[in-house]
Formats: sequence, structure tokens, C-alpha cells
Amino acid sequence: MSDPTSAPLREAPPQEGSARRADPRAVLLLGVLGASFSSIFVRWSAAPSLVTATGRLGWTVALLLPVVLLRHRRELLSSAPRDLLFCALSGICLALHFSTWFESLKWTSIASSTVLVSTEVIFSALGFALFLQGRIPRLGAAAIAVAFGGSAVLALSDAGGAGALRGDLLAVLAAAAVAAYTLIGQVQRARQSTTVYTFLTYTACLLALLATDLATGTPVLGWGAREAGIGLLLALFCTLLGHSLFSWSLKWLSPAYVSAAKLCEPVFASVLGLLLFGEGISPLQALGSAAVLAGVLLYTRAEKRG
Repeated sequence: MSDPTSAPLREAPPQEGSARRADPRAVLLLGVLGASFSSIFVRWSAAPSLVTATGRLGWTVALLLPVVLLRHRRELLSSAPRDLLFCALSGICLALHFSTWFESLKWTSIASSTVLVSTEVIFSALGFALFLQGRIPRLGAAAIAVAFGGSAVLALSDAGGAGALRGDLLAVLAAAAVAAYTLIGQVQRARQSTTVYTFLTYTACLLALLATDLATGTPVLGWGAREAGIGLLLALFCTLLGHSLFSWSLKWLSPAYVSAAKLCEPVFASVLGLLLFGEGISPLQALGSAAVLAGVLLYTRAEKRG
């Protein structure tokens, strides 16, 4: 999290133009709403987690390809080897995130999984301090302790026993993986446009998932039109109207602001889980979730004050 400024807006990189065509806060809210449906679509899927993740990325790359070739071909072809390497690493991290988080949703509740994966900002802070020579303020350290304490309470509150605990641990691993993806993206967004960076990263992610499918003997095809449709919905609403809008909004809004806004995602997802699947939330689970979200929000405030 390399931008601790308190000003919510910032200037766009020159390669993407300086004029804003939309309110970045409205775009960010649209991204949060789109991402909130991810857990719902995954829960509807009857295919293995790897198949669902592969379908999502396959559709995403297919939808982005015409745009990249028509409008960003020159930048794509002039990509430096360093940029290709970092996009490949980012894609591998994203593949790990999708595969572990989708599997998490098969074992634990939507509320627990989405709250635990929101600890991404905490792992981003730790990675920033360890690998990018950043500094965590004292209030930020306290916020991390609160978030991890809430995670422990949330894990203990799950009524599903060992299976639910497995799902919770997978969600935490997914948070660490997407934090690594975010840190690499923060570096690359200063060098590449949103479209080219996301296209190269999503392509690397798709290749990593296909390699994992092959290594584990997981058949990608033959799951029917329903699963293909779920993959398309995930690509449209959760990737293109979710992750990509988060990346775009970082041109105009500070990482702290974006991270704070993304805390609405587990709230929206939990409400949808209650309405669509009847997944209630126990008092202890609500307490743990509140502590996690409070810790993440407190860290974003500490970063802005830093």
C-alpha cells in the first residue's frame, strides 16, 4: 500500500489520458457490487473449483482480446521482458487466489469466506513492509492484531467443524495470494495501462490454471451449458466489472480509499447469501466478522494518517 496520502483523488498516468470520463467513486461502487456476486455464482456451480476458475478466466481473456488487439496492440507488442515476467508472476498469484477461494466456498459459509478474504489489505501491508521497504505505522500494527484476532474468532465460531475450518484457512490463503497480486499490480500500473496489464495478467492466470488442470487430471470440458454460463457471469460481473474496475479506480483514488470501499463486498455477499441460500450468521460469527472488518478499516485510516 504505497500511497498513504489523505487526498482521495490523484492524477492518471499519462498513457491513459488525463481526462476523467466518470466519477471514480461511482465506478468503484459498481466494482464492489460486481465482485459481491462472485461467491454467489461460485456457490451455484456444481463443477470442481479449478473448472469454475478456469472458465471464468477463459471467458475474461476471450472478452478482452478484441479490445486489446484493436486499441492497445502497439503497447502490447512493445511490452518489455520485465513487464511480461511481472505480469506472469501476478497471474500465478491470481490463479492461486481463485482456486483456493473458490474451494473455500465449498467448505465454509459465504460470510466467513468473504470476510476472511478481505484481510487482503493486511497481507498487502505486511508484504509492502517486507519486500518494498515500506513502513507500518503503530496504529496499523494494532489494526493488524485486531483483524487477525477477529479471524481467529471467526474460525472458531464456524459450526461446520473441521470442514469449515479448512474453508476458513483456504480463504486466508486466498487473501495472501491476492495481496501478492495487488502488490505486483501496484508496481506495474505505473508502467502499463489498465487494459494491457490486466490482459497479460489474466492470460498468465488462465495458463497457470490450465497447467494445474492438466497436472491434477481435472477435465475442463464437458460440464454443460450451465457451468459455461456461470463462467461467463463470473467474467462479466466479477472480473470485468469487479477486479478491472478496482485497477482502474487506482488511477484516481488512493489504495486506502479503494481498500475501505471493498469492505462493503463481504456485507453485500453475506446479505445475498442469506436471501438466496438461507445462510444465517451466529452472534459469535458476527462478532468475529465485525472485528476483522474493523481491523481492516482501522488499517486504512492508519495508512492515510501515516
